[in-house]
Amino acid sequence: MSIDLTQMSRKELLQLQDDVAVALKEAEQRELNEAMRAVEQAAAQYGYSLDEVLGTSQKAQAAKKSKAAPKYRNPENPSETWTGRGRKPHWVHKALTDGVDISELEI
Repeated sequence: MSIDLTQMSRKELLQLQDDVAVALKEAEQRELNEAMRAVEQAAAQYGYSLDEVLGTSQKAQAAKKSKAAPKYRNPENPSETWTGRGRKPHWVHKALTDGVDISELEI
């Protein structure tokens, strides 16, 4: 398939460009759907669903999204809490340098 672009007007070329962009998106979606069907079939051959293989079941998603309960509270501002995970908040550092025992901040 050969198109002589030199004989086309600017308006025709712009329309062709738009048509190609739409056709590319449609082809990409078609190929993605085909790949998804192939992956689902491969998982089914082993007796699993795609969600089970990828760990995207609702149970797994709920487990990933749950936050840890706070273990420590700022006595000066009770709305500030810390789970004990990750970096210590500024108020914890300040309390520790002021000689406060970490157990005094526990909830």
